[in-house]
Amino acid sequence: MERYCLALDLKNDPVLIAEYEAYHREIWPEIRKSITDSGIVNMEIYRIMNRLFMIMEVNDSFSGEKKDAADAANPKVQEWEALMWKYQQALPVAKPGEKWIKMDKIFSL
Repeated sequence: MERYCLALDLKNDPVLIAEYEAYHREIWPEIRKSITDSGIVNMEIYRIMNRLFMIMEVNDSFSGEKKDAADAANPKVQEWEALMWKYQQALPVAKPGEKWIKMDKIFSL
């Protein structure tokens, strides 16, 4: 099983952050299905202030490229992503259109 760690920022607004967290307490069923169908077996998101940190554990069938293609073809995922962008903002190092950025592992015990 492989693990991915990703980062993204939220807009620094307490009301928007609370709304974002509320959406993530009960994600849409179609979003849950798109996540699990792609080979992601566990996903957690943590927050400190307006910085988000996501941990994804994936099985051998997972492909980021296949997930991106499936998400692009799924109207409900596109609706969710557009809604979430109301709350999110790209990291300063993000390329145009890039949201979650994969972090580099620098230590392991």
